[in-house]
Amino acid sequence: MSDKSGDAVDLVLKQYKKRNQFVEVFYSLRKNPGAFTGLIILCAMFFIAIYSVLFISWESITASNVPYRFSPPSLRFPFGTDNMGRDMFLRTLSGSRYSLVIGFTTVGAAAAIGSTLGSFAAYFGGKLDHVIMRFSDTLAAVPGVLLGMVIISVLGQSLQNLIIAVGTTYIPVFIRMSRASVLTVRNQEFVEAARATGLSNLRIIYTQVLPNAISPIIVQMTVNLGHAIILAASLSFMGFGVPLPAPEWGGLIASGRAFARTAPWLMTFPGLFIMMTVLALNLLGDGLRDALDPKMKRR
Repeated sequence: MSDKSGDAVDLVLKQYKKRNQFVEVFYSLRKNPGAFTGLIILCAMFFIAIYSVLFISWESITASNVPYRFSPPSLRFPFGTDNMGRDMFLRTLSGSRYSLVIGFTTVGAAAAIGSTLGSFAAYFGGKLDHVIMRFSDTLAAVPGVLLGMVIISVLGQSLQNLIIAVGTTYIPVFIRMSRASVLTVRNQEFVEAARATGLSNLRIIYTQVLPNAISPIIVQMTVNLGHAIILAASLSFMGFGVPLPAPEWGGLIASGRAFARTAPWLMTFPGLFIMMTVLALNLLGDGLRDALDPKMKRR
């Protein structure tokens, strides 16, 4: 009888055992149709990017094929061909590697730098807070497109410089977000306990303060990912992005605008890929907001 009771207790404990935060977030996303759809689309884009790197050669997306120039979408060319006869299907798929790398690298770097500066400003306060926030206000006062154009004009046109240009525009966002989040937790009991044990300020910030203020920063990252992809595409569209013949989505749209009436597919498919990627990130961001903030969870 005791063995059966013990088995029943173990079963109940296993059923109600607390899941880790990653599992909890995934479970919440799975119950949210929009967020789960966004996650599936984003995973598909990652698969496309990896496939393009491994199986699509540079020659196949850059070599001209004049006899097939301006071929409309067909079984042989699902997205048609451009003015040089290049397969737009392969070029659009290959463009995912640039847009995703730009989006995740720029936002990741901006989040790391901005969260560190914002945490220092909120934790130490005083003159350091004043200096960091005035630096943030100065960057935020310049429109993102204009700041990106200036940086690329100074550094030169390349993928690395485009990442620097786009990432710099989002540093003020994460400075303000992290500062606001850290201000809510810096005087709580667990931080005071960490100070009492003799931990250094830097260790307290990175092991106690930031981990407990990271949720809104993660949500902000998903929102800014979509914005970063659009900003990078806008700069490429204006000629300040990845240099040709690299098939970045914004550059593909720019190359096809001269043929918008005679070959609309040149702009349509890269634009659709930008739209689907940004939509997926926005849907995922809404789901993460609900999953990480108990006050925002749908009932």
